Amino acid sequence: MKSSNPVLNRIGAAAQQPRYSVPGQGVPTSYAPGGYPEVVQTGHADVMTLDDVVVKTITLLGLAALSAAVTWTVLPFELLAPVWIAAAVAGLIVGMIISFAQVTNALVMCAYALIEGVFLGAVSRAYNTAFDGIVLQAVIATLGVFLTMAVLYKAKVIRATPKFMRVVIGVTAGLGVVMLVNLAIYLITGSASPLRNGGPLAIGFSLVCIVVAALMFVVNFKQIEDGIAAGLPRKYGWLGAFGLLVELVWMYLEFLRLLSYLQDD
Repeated sequence: MKSSNPVLNRIGAAAQQPRYSVPGQGVPTSYAPGGYPEVVQTGHADVMTLDDVVVKTITLLGLAALSAAVTWTVLPFELLAPVWIAAAVAGLIVGMIISFAQVTNALVMCAYALIEGVFLGAVSRAYNTAFDGIVLQAVIATLGVFLTMAVLYKAKVIRATPKFMRVVIGVTAGLGVVMLVNLAIYLITGSASPLRNGGPLAIGFSLVCIVVAALMFVVNFKQIEDGIAAGLPRKYGWLGAFGLLVELVWMYLEFLRLLSYLQDD
């Protein structure tokens, strides 16, 4: 599961570049590194706004939730594992394409949300079968952390300084590598490593992942804020929504794991 978004990093960088516009026009007249057009807010309606990012985020979350509910309801239990794996691979591929190809197409974003929903529906049903009520607990915990970080960011209790963002993104990238190596070990040996076997080390690792995912919300908030300040076109709001969806999915999965470890004990 992705945890940092290269596209949003470029949005943040775009906000730091010089911007030029033709007076009275909302058209790009310069381009930031990475190919993003820089559009200064000049009264043109087609620019990225916070409200628009919120609407797009709710849209993606709604599609993911709907897809998850349908998967949970109609998918036979014996097909959970293959569908889980297929959706995880498909989501990873589509997510990487969105990130590195700088995709802002609404249909692609919605397709990604639907794929993630299938993945989440299969995973959630499997966990809930083993640990009744765990899904609701994980959802509440995830939303609680997200809202808490949003309030702390808005109140400027946590400030996304350049150093803070570099450190958090670096740690997130490191965790991503560790998780990929851990997955490779599982596929080769067929058994969970100490980081995922439910022991004390696994509990500690999940707690670290949850903390880092929470800090990544702050990074995403800042990158969205920078994109709005740069006056980027409205379509780039999809990237802000995409980044938040990725982080929410990651945190939800880590809460599922952590709660399963604790209940299993």
